[in-house]
Amino acid sequence: PTAAFTLSNVVMRHDVPDVGPMSEQYPHLIFSNMTSKLGQRTMNVLKYLFPVPKDDSHRTITFVNQDDYISFRHHVYKKNEGQIELTEIGPRFEMKLYQIKLGTIDQLDACDTEWQYRPFMNTTKKRQFLANENDKE
Repeated sequence: PTAAFTLSNVVMRHDVPDVGPMSEQYPHLIFSNMTSKLGQRTMNVLKYLFPVPKDDSHRTITFVNQDDYISFRHHVYKKNEGQIELTEIGPRFEMKLYQIKLGTIDQLDACDTEWQYRPFMNTTKKRQFLANENDKE
């Protein structure tokens, strides 16, 4: 599948203060509040973009869903005397899913749309797509 997102509040890596060199280790992935079927599908699409990390990797990438905006954060961590210290290494941004198509990017014209965001649907309450209503954190 091919997922399409809008990006907002983008802070590039070189705009993050005191950023050190980028580690080449594969990152561990952390997902939060993606509990609906669409949330699970989105999580799987994002998860398979990254290779499997080694156990000793100290890089983490976090995807946190809040009101259907997915916050992307990139950190490295250190263990200091039993404490864990997170350091942001960027980039960071907010993502909003607007479409999932069944196919790869080179065949988008011929493939079916699995899901599409329709902001102008008539509903009486705000709908949550990526998390179940009763799974608020």
